[in-house]
Amino acid sequence: MDKQAYRVVTSDVNEMNEKIHRHRRRILILTVLVVVFVLGTLTGAYIYLQTRNYTDYEIVESMGREDSSGTGFAEFNGNIIKYNKDGATCISVSNHMVWNQTYEMQSPMVDTCEGYAVVADKKGESIYIMDMQGACGEIKTTMPIQKVQVANQGTVAVLMERDGTGYIHLYDKAGTFLAEGEFHTQNSGYPLDIAISNDAKKMAVSLLDVNEGKVKTTIKFFNFDASGQEEIDNVVGEFSYADLVFPQLEFMTNDILAAFGNGKTVIFEGTQKPQEKNEISTESEIRSIFYNHKYLGYVYENENSVAPYKMQVFDLAGKEVFSKEFNVQYEEIGFLENGEVCVRGESECAIYTLRGWEKFHGSFDKGIQKVLSAGGIRNYIFLKEGETQKVRLK
Repeated sequence: MDKQAYRVVTSDVNEMNEKIHRHRRRILILTVLVVVFVLGTLTGAYIYLQTRNYTDYEIVESMGREDSSGTGFAEFNGNIIKYNKDGATCISVSNHMVWNQTYEMQSPMVDTCEGYAVVADKKGESIYIMDMQGACGEIKTTMPIQKVQVANQGTVAVLMERDGTGYIHLYDKAGTFLAEGEFHTQNSGYPLDIAISNDAKKMAVSLLDVNEGKVKTTIKFFNFDASGQEEIDNVVGEFSYADLVFPQLEFMTNDILAAFGNGKTVIFEGTQKPQEKNEISTESEIRSIFYNHKYLGYVYENENSVAPYKMQVFDLAGKEVFSKEFNVQYEEIGFLENGEVCVRGESECAIYTLRGWEKFHGSFDKGIQKVLSAGGIRNYIFLKEGETQKVRLK
């Protein structure tokens, strides 16, 4: 057998490594270009959708609805409460009845919090507590009701008035009395408003004192948790303001309260004892206030402009989010569930994004009574006279 000759081939290791590096660089550059292209496309699509103005819509589904004269509407845990002097009905957005409650009230008002709602007779003496199955409690007061609020486990706070004295009562979801407090005008001032946190652990009262022509408002905070048990009457804070009136208080979250006054809004924050965190200076003549758990909104008369109204929206840090003039002769303004602002008139509505862009402005042949967001960028629910429409903007 012949001896086979072998030859050793020497590879250029440096050249091979350079080829590998060039290949990796090409893959990396290609990947970056693809990612930039995709992100650019998505960003462009987002900006387009956020700044696009819709002037029309298509009806995806329409359901007939029967409403009595003077019916009001309130959102309730994904459903709708219709209420008037004779009763309240909870319906789904597909117009299926969830529950029905009859009563006789002269001026019904509704408050909701997650899975609970209350219907109360303003200046009357009747309150019904509702959950998702229907009535779970009833309250009969002995004094005229001024305001009522419900927390997310059904606790109800009621502000009442008689002979110049304010009374606050607390009840559980079954209507069982829990606690009470009195505010005598000559001692502490007249209660203008109350607010209860969603978890029912905190409450605030706005007290107006007018003495010798001088005005002062005191905002008093109560804590019913462990920290409040160590304080007299559970009072964990008092803040007084000369020459200011605070007619409205609202808990934005369990630990943040906004006090809306003539000329400024004060934002308090604290898990145990509240502290002043921010102030928002406002024009003295506020036409409307609207809010959700992240933002505060105001509407002013706009006398020196073509548009009759101006809205301002702020975050809870007191920073202006946007300001916008508009000309809808509105009956209601508020935040939708998707965070947009809806301005609703008798037969028209406008929807604005949080960038201040007018997303939709339309007029209707039927009166429009409520607008709801329905998921997605273009989906909404229009409650018109005798009809519920699921629509898509176009």
